[in-house]
Amino acid sequence: MTREPHLPADIDQPGGGDHPDTGGDIAPRSGGATLAHWLEGARPRTWPNAFAPVLVGSAAAGLAGGFVWWMGLLALVVSWSFIIGVNYANDYSDGIRGTDDDRVGPLRLVGSGLAAPATVKRVAFFFLGLGGAAGLVLSALSAPWLILVGMVCILAAWFYTGGKTPYGYRGLGEVAVFVFFGLVAVLGTQFTQLQSSGVGTITWYGVVAAIAVGSFSCAVNLTNNLRDIPSDTEAGKITLAVRLGDSNTRGLHAVLELLVPLVATLALIPATPLALLGLLAMPVAWKANGPVRARATGADLIPALGKAGMAMLAWSVLVSCGLFIAAL
Repeated sequence: MTREPHLPADIDQPGGGDHPDTGGDIAPRSGGATLAHWLEGARPRTWPNAFAPVLVGSAAAGLAGGFVWWMGLLALVVSWSFIIGVNYANDYSDGIRGTDDDRVGPLRLVGSGLAAPATVKRVAFFFLGLGGAAGLVLSALSAPWLILVGMVCILAAWFYTGGKTPYGYRGLGEVAVFVFFGLVAVLGTQFTQLQSSGVGTITWYGVVAAIAVGSFSCAVNLTNNLRDIPSDTEAGKITLAVRLGDSNTRGLHAVLELLVPLVATLALIPATPLALLGLLAMPVAWKANGPVRARATGADLIPALGKAGMAMLAWSVLVSCGLFIAAL
């Protein structure tokens, strides 16, 4: 859902429209996409959004006495596969609509003409299917009803920018990021491990940590949408940033990047004072908010994207260390 910072390639951008899966008016460029292009399309700088919640959820399970390392790895496969699937799905859906014309962000495989829409769509489905398969194993070993949650996650990944009425075009992108890469990812990781070990269910400190991770993830997505307000407005993509406007979006970013994680860190003290290690990540979060505070626009917001992801990962690693140490 989140886009990594990268300036667009100096190539002609194809037009939009509801093209068929065979490519429609968007034909792949001569030579096609290389492995490096496909890796860029997977947007590795968004992967902290997948790693952070699994790490924190596993640490919360450890503090509750039910850490299961191999289930943590399965949860990581689910989260990592889903975020790559979401990135390719967005590439496909935005590309065939022409939303990526004249954008400032990363190279898009469909929008640039480097890959046929049908090919990108198949790759997106592959990764969503891979995450779904790992999720089936987790569900079978913990709670079968989680299969329904997994189905909702896959549908949410596709219809973020896919389908006739994508909810990402209605200002609900940040809500989805908070729910699926915050609450569901963190608490799902903790829940499956605790259920498998017979310890219990989710804990209050797991919920607090999930709120913090979800807030960080939202800040990454909001930074991206703040940067794209002009192009999204022109393309008719009504993101939350477009709805709120420039100034209000910058204010919300400060809340998500700074205030919520700070309050969450302090709220974790009753679980263990070692959670205060998370405060060491706040200077990184402050730097991530810097370009937003300075009212940077367009490409000048790109540094904020990378730093926001690093702030989330740093907070998650530090707090997780505190929780794991306290569990010893």
